[in-house]
Amino acid sequence: MIRIGVQTSISGGIHKAVERQKEKTGNCGQVFSHSPQSWSEPSITNEESSKFQDLCSDNDINPWVVHTSYLVNLCSPRDDLRRKSIDSVQTDLEVADRLNMKYVNTHLGAHTGAGEEKGIQNAIESINQLNIPDGVELLIETDSGSGTNLGSKFDQLQVLQEKTENKIGFCIDTAHIWAAGYDLTTEKSVDSVFQTVDKTIGIENVKLFHMNDSKHDMGTNRDEHQHLGEGEIGYEGISSVVDVAGRNNIPMIAETPITDEKGDPWNLNRVRSMWSESKD
Repeated sequence: MIRIGVQTSISGGIHKAVERQKEKTGNCGQVFSHSPQSWSEPSITNEESSKFQDLCSDNDINPWVVHTSYLVNLCSPRDDLRRKSIDSVQTDLEVADRLNMKYVNTHLGAHTGAGEEKGIQNAIESINQLNIPDGVELLIETDSGSGTNLGSKFDQLQVLQEKTENKIGFCIDTAHIWAAGYDLTTEKSVDSVFQTVDKTIGIENVKLFHMNDSKHDMGTNRDEHQHLGEGEIGYEGISSVVDVAGRNNIPMIAETPITDEKGDPWNLNRVRSMWSESKD
């Protein structure tokens, strides 16, 4: 059975995220522990934590991912921003540990003019300062490559992987790597991309997919998501990535638009159909 879910709100308590995931037909999930546009501290009671874990177990909805704040910038040349970023990621690691969540997912951030080499070095030093609890894995998400953002190329992520003292995994966002110039339109091109993945970071270190189609052409560095199979990547490409995820038992989170005609259940069911077709 494949694991596919969506981002769900924790409004009203973290346990509400499980109920919302079930309504959307997901069997894994992703949350923000607090407002993603702020440095605010999470507020989760012991009662909410227990209820969350019980609901996950009762409904077989796992694994879960905590996505860090969008303000996090582990590459920044600014010491104060990097310190805030480290502290924020550390807090989310502790939240994940407390809730028995498996993953914390973060973007590397941008070097803002300091240069790629210095930005990667800052990220390495930042990650090395984290105390990652046993049972929780830190995932670095691929980036679309806009501006001075880092993490859009697998060779960059390989350097990070080889030089960090803390073990890290990776989240591949299909819309992001498409925007960064990786062709995902056909079964053949997807196979080629994942040969590159295997030669650099290793498919065994990819622990999560953000499964998204794109409204924009390949290599434009523009990150705007579309319903699965209905964007510029297209049905064959997304289906081929679903096949990679399914064969390697990698959970998927869809971050697709909500429209009158199509919402989260439509996109999740489309992934299930793609997986079913790939096995025929």
